[in-house]
Amino acid sequence: MEFQTRIGRSTVDTIQVHGYDLAKDLIGKITLADMAYLGAKHRIPTEKESKMLNAILVAICEHGFTPSSLSARLTYLGAPEAVQAAVAAGLLGAGTVYLGAMEYVAEMLQNAFEEYGKERKIEELASIVIKDRKEKGLQVPGFGHHIHKFGDPRTGVLYEVAKETGFFGRHSQLLIEIHKQFCEEKGKQITLNAVGAIGSIMSDMGFDYRIVKSFAVASRAVGLVAHLVEDMERGRQNSIAQQVFKYVEDNTDYQG
Repeated sequence: MEFQTRIGRSTVDTIQVHGYDLAKDLIGKITLADMAYLGAKHRIPTEKESKMLNAILVAICEHGFTPSSLSARLTYLGAPEAVQAAVAAGLLGAGTVYLGAMEYVAEMLQNAFEEYGKERKIEELASIVIKDRKEKGLQVPGFGHHIHKFGDPRTGVLYEVAKETGFFGRHSQLLIEIHKQFCEEKGKQITLNAVGAIGSIMSDMGFDYRIVKSFAVASRAVGLVAHLVEDMERGRQNSIAQQVFKYVEDNTDYQG
């Protein structure tokens, strides 16, 4: 049985990755974000593509104390010999509330153009999307934030970079229009969050919605390392994970 892949192969004196010589063409010459782009698009990104993707990954790398970071810390507390398990535990929380919305936003926007036509005016298309999701009992993803209730500080910066690099296209314009109409319908200002913006920008970059969340997972893995390092530096007894565990233990009334 023979397995074939275009991703990577090695000979006695070379390592080929996506058709490039790893030692000669990639190491020291491209960023980790560029490597992720290469894996998804099978080519090294342009300077503008690299800048945009790096900005996106930096924006979602760290979120402070979230279910994913606490999961990583608690797993490390229980299995300090397996750092990879702690990171993996944190990544399992990338769902509908944290990080996952970027995939659902990208899916909503990409399907909108496919299903309702690319020639419609953005205003009309936005109205159709909102009405359709309401009729189907679906939420409009990408809106709201439990802390940044009056505006996500990352969203505007990401769109500025998108405009600078040429990736502020029809998907981003559609999401902004959906946001405008959604707020008008609700009669109040609702935050367009960063993961929503990222879903639209990555759609304008030509990424299939099914691959969008994987970039968030890769970025979050980097962020989780910092949480593990912090608990290592604090020491087991003073770690955040130990404090959380002790709090739960002290406040749990269990009778066997």
